[in-house]
Amino acid sequence: MAFMNISEDDYNMVFTAISSSFKLLADSYPFESHRNLLTLYDYENEAVKVMIESSKKKGAQVRTAEFSWPTLRIQSGKLQKKIVSKKKRKRGLFVFPLQSRLTGARYSYFWMSMAQENGWHVLLDATALGPKYMETLGLSLFKPDFLICSFFKVFGENPSGFRCLFVKKSSTSVLNDTTTASSIGIVRLVPAIKPSQHSEESSIADIATGSKANLELSLADILRAASGNPELEYRGLDHADSLGLILMSARARFLVNWLVNALMSLQHPHSENGQPPISIYGPKIKFDRGPAVAFNVFDWKGEKIDPALVQKLADRNNISLSYGFLHNIWLPDKHEEESWTLDKRKSGGGSILNEKRDKPHSGISVVTAALGFLTNFEDVYRLWAFVSRFLDADFVEKERWRYKALDQKIVEV
Repeated sequence: MAFMNISEDDYNMVFTAISSSFKLLADSYPFESHRNLLTLYDYENEAVKVMIESSKKKGAQVRTAEFSWPTLRIQSGKLQKKIVSKKKRKRGLFVFPLQSRLTGARYSYFWMSMAQENGWHVLLDATALGPKYMETLGLSLFKPDFLICSFFKVFGENPSGFRCLFVKKSSTSVLNDTTTASSIGIVRLVPAIKPSQHSEESSIADIATGSKANLELSLADILRAASGNPELEYRGLDHADSLGLILMSARARFLVNWLVNALMSLQHPHSENGQPPISIYGPKIKFDRGPAVAFNVFDWKGEKIDPALVQKLADRNNISLSYGFLHNIWLPDKHEEESWTLDKRKSGGGSILNEKRDKPHSGISVVTAALGFLTNFEDVYRLWAFVSRFLDADFVEKERWRYKALDQKIVEV
């Protein structure tokens, strides 16, 4: 809590498993009386998807922000109408991320302030922020009702990641008792020990289940569970502290902007329709952007290469990429000819109670590269060099044959 500049006088804290924080809050939030859930995500987030499904079962009306194509900027006017209402009623829960994990787009605190002024409870999603950045949150000014943050590779030993759910003490009374929370994983952290000291009673992480009362585990209680005078090691945070925020921010900004510029400079030697080999979605070269890039690779015929295949080939070359699905996209008339680039998916919306059926929605599957605070120039250069290999018209086919030559029967994508 000290690392995040959060006062114990203002917030309670719960350690949760990576996928549990959003569902835990959704199961406890009174959507029966505060019927609205408003989210702001330009990509498909599995944890938020689970929250939406849980809230719908409790009768919530789910709405989401829309994003312009292809910049993926927020449709400000539409979002403002969803936040502001002349009717005086209990609004509901506004889920606001500071940054897109896929595109690197950053969003203004203005939206959170507007929601608070119009009677919404606010969940601030800081999971896309890396070490050191979380302590710069403007919590003293805005004080969201709920805050979820992610600690990835913070400790020197496993587990490499967990999440924290912070609940403002003045908002605790809003939450309801729930029996469904009994199946949600709560993480108990204890100090790492040497293998010779390992016993059945001590472990690096203990996934526990229980009712709402079981969630109130204090850090002091957790620390008292190892023997002697244990100390938790924060190697990742210690390293971030040694670098400092200014150096980390500057390096991440230079690296991500170099990568974007280098990817956009690639050209097919012989292209049939002038389609560039790389399309980037969201912010491009920009001073204030997050260290993540969402893009797709196109062959010399202008056909998109499956992002899952790009990720698999990158993995084979010891390069860590991910792929996801951008959605909630608003396509203006002047970009109607680009609608062929969008995919159709089932939204997963609608519940059995009101007999609504799933509706297809437009989006696009993309490759995403995320830069961490340990990323250096060699890393981004190796990524660019890997992507440039797709300029070879036979690169993908060569990789398939190479896979078969190794006596592998299936190219797993």
